[in-house]
Amino acid sequence: MLGTVLIKDCERKKMRAMDDRTEMLPLKAAGDDDGFDGNDEEGKTGLVTKTRPKTRKPNLYKVLLLNDDYTPMEFVILILEKFFNKRHEEASRIMLHVHQRGVGVCGVYTFEVAETKVTQVMDFSRQHDHPLQCTMEKE
Repeated sequence: MLGTVLIKDCERKKMRAMDDRTEMLPLKAAGDDDGFDGNDEEGKTGLVTKTRPKTRKPNLYKVLLLNDDYTPMEFVILILEKFFNKRHEEASRIMLHVHQRGVGVCGVYTFEVAETKVTQVMDFSRQHDHPLQCTMEKE
Protein backbone atom coordinates (compact mmCIF):
# COMPACT_ATOMS: atom_id res chain seq x y z
CA MET A 1 0.00 0.00 0.00
CA LEU A 2 2.95 2.24 -0.60
CA GLY A 3 1.91 5.65 -1.89
CA THR A 4 -1.48 5.85 -0.20
CA VAL A 5 -2.49 8.21 2.52
CA LEU A 6 -2.90 6.73 6.01
CA ILE A 7 -5.25 8.70 8.18
CA LYS A 8 -6.04 8.08 11.82
CA ASP A 9 -9.65 8.14 13.04
CA CYS A 10 -9.42 11.67 14.40
CA GLU A 11 -7.88 12.86 11.14
CA ARG A 12 -10.73 11.21 9.21
CA LYS A 13 -13.23 13.25 11.19
CA LYS A 14 -11.32 16.40 10.28
CA MET A 15 -11.31 15.37 6.62
CA ARG A 16 -15.10 14.93 6.63
CA ALA A 17 -15.45 18.47 7.92
CA MET A 18 -13.26 19.92 5.17
CA ASP A 19 -14.75 22.06 2.44
CA ASP A 20 -16.53 20.24 -0.43
CA ARG A 21 -13.99 21.65 -2.84
CA THR A 22 -11.08 19.59 -1.50
CA GLU A 23 -10.36 15.97 -2.14
CA MET A 24 -7.69 13.59 -0.94
CA LEU A 25 -5.11 12.51 -3.45
CA PRO A 26 -2.72 9.58 -3.07
CA LEU A 27 0.84 10.54 -2.33
CA LYS A 28 3.49 9.65 -4.84
CA ALA A 29 5.77 6.77 -4.02
CA ALA A 30 9.47 7.22 -3.34
CA GLY A 31 11.42 7.32 -6.54
CA ASP A 32 8.76 9.21 -8.55
CA ASP A 33 10.19 11.84 -10.83
CA ASP A 34 9.21 14.87 -8.73
CA GLY A 35 11.24 13.74 -5.73
CA PHE A 36 8.30 13.92 -3.29
CA ASP A 37 8.09 10.70 -1.35
CA GLY A 38 5.01 11.48 0.75
CA ASN A 39 6.92 11.69 4.01
CA ASP A 40 8.07 14.80 5.82
CA GLU A 41 11.38 15.13 7.63
CA GLU A 42 10.19 13.30 10.74
CA GLY A 43 8.99 10.24 8.83
CA LYS A 44 5.27 11.09 9.28
CA THR A 45 2.79 10.44 6.53
CA GLY A 46 1.68 13.61 4.72
CA LEU A 47 -1.62 14.59 3.18
CA VAL A 48 -2.09 16.20 -0.22
CA THR A 49 -5.26 18.09 -1.04
CA LYS A 50 -6.43 19.48 -4.33
CA THR A 51 -8.72 22.51 -4.45
CA ARG A 52 -11.33 22.52 -7.17
CA PRO A 53 -12.41 25.92 -8.47
CA LYS A 54 -16.05 26.76 -7.88
CA THR A 55 -18.03 27.49 -10.99
CA ARG A 56 -20.16 30.58 -10.87
CA LYS A 57 -23.17 31.66 -12.82
CA PRO A 58 -22.55 34.11 -15.66
CA ASN A 59 -23.54 37.74 -15.24
CA LEU A 60 -26.95 38.58 -16.64
CA TYR A 61 -27.90 41.63 -18.69
CA LYS A 62 -31.25 43.32 -19.24
CA VAL A 63 -32.15 44.19 -22.82
CA LEU A 64 -33.98 47.53 -22.85
CA LEU A 65 -36.12 49.26 -25.46
CA LEU A 66 -36.15 53.07 -25.40
CA ASN A 67 -39.20 55.12 -26.34
CA ASP A 68 -39.14 57.54 -29.27
CA ASP A 69 -41.80 59.65 -30.95
CA TYR A 70 -41.41 58.13 -34.42
CA THR A 71 -41.42 54.32 -34.22
CA PRO A 72 -44.96 52.92 -34.60
CA MET A 73 -46.35 50.86 -31.73
CA GLU A 74 -47.10 47.98 -34.12
CA PHE A 75 -43.43 47.84 -35.10
CA VAL A 76 -42.35 47.64 -31.46
CA ILE A 77 -44.80 44.77 -30.92
CA LEU A 78 -43.37 43.03 -34.01
CA ILE A 79 -39.83 43.42 -32.58
CA LEU A 80 -40.89 41.91 -29.25
CA GLU A 81 -42.61 38.97 -30.92
CA LYS A 82 -39.88 38.31 -33.46
CA PHE A 83 -36.67 38.72 -31.41
CA PHE A 84 -37.85 38.10 -27.86
CA ASN A 85 -40.47 35.38 -28.49
CA LYS A 86 -43.20 37.28 -26.66
CA ARG A 87 -46.88 36.50 -27.20
CA HIS A 88 -48.94 39.34 -28.64
CA GLU A 89 -50.54 40.23 -25.29
CA GLU A 90 -47.21 40.37 -23.46
CA ALA A 91 -45.59 42.30 -26.32
CA SER A 92 -48.43 44.84 -26.17
CA ARG A 93 -48.01 45.22 -22.41
CA ILE A 94 -44.24 45.80 -22.75
CA MET A 95 -44.77 48.23 -25.63
CA LEU A 96 -47.22 50.29 -23.53
CA HIS A 97 -44.78 50.26 -20.64
CA VAL A 98 -42.02 51.58 -22.93
CA HIS A 99 -44.41 54.20 -24.35
CA GLN A 100 -45.56 55.45 -20.93
CA ARG A 101 -42.33 55.22 -18.93
CA GLY A 102 -39.73 55.79 -21.65
CA VAL A 103 -37.92 52.47 -21.23
CA GLY A 104 -38.86 48.83 -20.79
CA VAL A 105 -37.18 45.46 -20.24
CA CYS A 106 -37.55 42.98 -23.09
CA GLY A 107 -35.67 40.13 -21.43
CA VAL A 108 -32.68 39.13 -19.30
CA TYR A 109 -29.84 37.16 -20.91
CA THR A 110 -26.16 36.34 -20.68
CA PHE A 111 -23.82 38.94 -22.17
CA GLU A 112 -23.41 37.33 -25.59
CA VAL A 113 -27.13 36.65 -26.07
CA ALA A 114 -28.09 40.17 -24.91
CA GLU A 115 -25.52 41.73 -27.22
CA THR A 116 -26.82 39.69 -30.16
CA LYS A 117 -30.43 40.68 -29.48
CA VAL A 118 -29.52 44.37 -29.23
CA THR A 119 -27.70 44.16 -32.57
CA GLN A 120 -30.58 42.30 -34.24
CA VAL A 121 -33.15 44.86 -33.05
CA MET A 122 -31.02 47.82 -34.10
CA ASP A 123 -30.28 46.35 -37.54
CA PHE A 124 -33.93 45.40 -38.14
CA SER A 125 -35.07 48.88 -37.08
CA ARG A 126 -32.58 50.59 -39.41
CA GLN A 127 -33.60 48.36 -42.32
CA HIS A 128 -37.17 49.56 -41.83
CA ASP A 129 -36.16 53.22 -41.37
CA HIS A 130 -37.13 53.45 -37.70
CA PRO A 131 -35.01 55.19 -35.03
CA LEU A 132 -35.85 52.64 -32.32
CA GLN A 133 -33.06 52.33 -29.75
CA CYS A 134 -32.20 49.14 -27.90
CA THR A 135 -29.56 48.86 -25.18
CA MET A 136 -28.41 46.50 -22.49
CA GLU A 137 -27.31 46.93 -18.91
CA LYS A 138 -25.99 44.65 -16.21
CA GLU A 139 -28.70 43.28 -13.97
